[in-house]
Amino acid sequence: MRILGLNAIFHDPAAALVVDGEVVAAAEEERFTRRKHGKRPVPFSAWELPELSARWCLQEAGLRPEDLDAVGYSYDPELTRPAADMGLDDPWDHLRTTYARQAPSFTADVLPGLDPAAFRHVPHHSAHAASAALASPDPEGAVLVCDGRGEAHSHLAGHYRQGRLDVLAAQALPHSLGLLYEGVTDHLGFLRSSDEFKVMALASHGRPRFADHLRQRVRADGAGGFTTWPVDWAALAKRRRPGEEWTEDHADLAASVQLVVEETLLALARWLHRASGARTLAMAGGVALNCVANSRIAAEGPFDTVWVQPAAGDAGTALGAALHLAAAAGETIRPMRGADLGRGWSDEEIEQALITARLPYQRPRDLAETVAETLAGNGVVAWYQGRSEYGPRALGHRSLLAHPGHPANLERLNDVKGREQFRPVAPMVLADRAAEIFDGPLPSPYMLFVHRVAEHWRERIPAVVHVDGTARIQTVDPAAEPLLARMLSAFARRTGLPVVVNTSLNTAGRPMVDSPRDALECFGSAPVDLLAIGPFTLRRADLGGGSPPPPDTGGTDTGRGTDTAPRAGTDDGKGRRR
Repeated sequence: MRILGLNAIFHDPAAALVVDGEVVAAAEEERFTRRKHGKRPVPFSAWELPELSARWCLQEAGLRPEDLDAVGYSYDPELTRPAADMGLDDPWDHLRTTYARQAPSFTADVLPGLDPAAFRHVPHHSAHAASAALASPDPEGAVLVCDGRGEAHSHLAGHYRQGRLDVLAAQALPHSLGLLYEGVTDHLGFLRSSDEFKVMALASHGRPRFADHLRQRVRADGAGGFTTWPVDWAALAKRRRPGEEWTEDHADLAASVQLVVEETLLALARWLHRASGARTLAMAGGVALNCVANSRIAAEGPFDTVWVQPAAGDAGTALGAALHLAAAAGETIRPMRGADLGRGWSDEEIEQALITARLPYQRPRDLAETVAETLAGNGVVAWYQGRSEYGPRALGHRSLLAHPGHPANLERLNDVKGREQFRPVAPMVLADRAAEIFDGPLPSPYMLFVHRVAEHWRERIPAVVHVDGTARIQTVDPAAEPLLARMLSAFARRTGLPVVVNTSLNTAGRPMVDSPRDALECFGSAPVDLLAIGPFTLRRADLGGGSPPPPDTGGTDTGRGTDTAPRAGTDDGKGRRR
């Protein structure tokens, strides 16, 4: 079966395609429109159909809309209740539900030729659950979903058996750990439904001195659910205006909320283990992007393994909707092969983009060695390789890389990206070296857990060690990422460090780069020393009369023999490029 999944509700519109039980393509609309989280600059921005990503998914598989057997939409308006009845103040609730009911006709307009009978509404949390359990290495395990809200709930605990979900518990609104975290995010001067990760980062700078107060409002109920009664945030810490300096109170409030959410999630996981008897746990929902909480569940919880969907937020429900329908139709679901499910460009297409931009570039004989040499010399590298990642983490396809041994590189990268200085950057590490440096769940290919950094390594890689002695790591397996692993090995030979700083290739307020043009625009506007784009490199020194590039020990192969000079796209006067 050929099944397209769509998310267009709340935020992060996305599309995903599953063919014969295999994930073929998945991408977020923001990567096409260049609007962060897919939101339009209008008062009501919580509904946007993923037109461009849906069309691309079909194009990637060589399909037409009429070829689809089903289209899954990750929200079921028939399960909703009025916001006031659920204790929510949501002025857009009715409009959102109206859009969801009209989604079949909107989708048919976007995908002409689509059979309207192929359209299916999939409950929001069922889509989250399928995105986690069915895409994981063990589709027969327990699943925990926790987010801000779905149709009428904010949480689901269940167990998959033979592709079917047995729901064991679900928490009705208004109680919501996701909305609780959104509330403190807003109070601390960040963007609601976007910047919760900033609160998690700020929490490590504080002490949880308000935790006892919060535990009276937020707690697991012992029956698979929880309560989150309203909190008077201003009674604990003064509201922070956007852009204001944070204070000790702000950090302590963040630490307190973080701790209480961790405790509640850990209690939910323990209950689910008792109720399901499963050995493995899969997780999704926006709260599952809280890597500190994930690590506590992995370390202190009863499950043998914990697997988190890399696109755990609402974008992942597009994939979940498709997988849910595939499993319901009896398809055998194959685990996700990786998060690199988005767009990619051929070497020829990338070179044409460079020629069109009239930029000097090279094609080194050994890209991994060239990049490692730049990093070892403390240069910052923009790394653009293969297909883009599905989800919010840069995993070595659209990344900014730097030397982890220089503590100033943390501030340097935050300046490059235009973001707050309390924000950490992450390390990528060779998988076979990770255990000697980091203590936590291994392997960790999706950067969804935090790990304690061994004491004797903290001074060696200070740029990636957070203030609390932890790091959110990505392990790199040579079998899955051969080029990335070769670059890390080359860097380790030069420095003795099998670790490189990895953060997303974007600047503040912008989605991660997706196309070659996006990469060139980012490189042109940010102080990055080298862009490694496909097999080609561009050096900052070659732009605007800088010093010439350092010698390339690997030589330069242009594909037409050896050319040691930078190449530029020039016109021969006859309309041809040479």
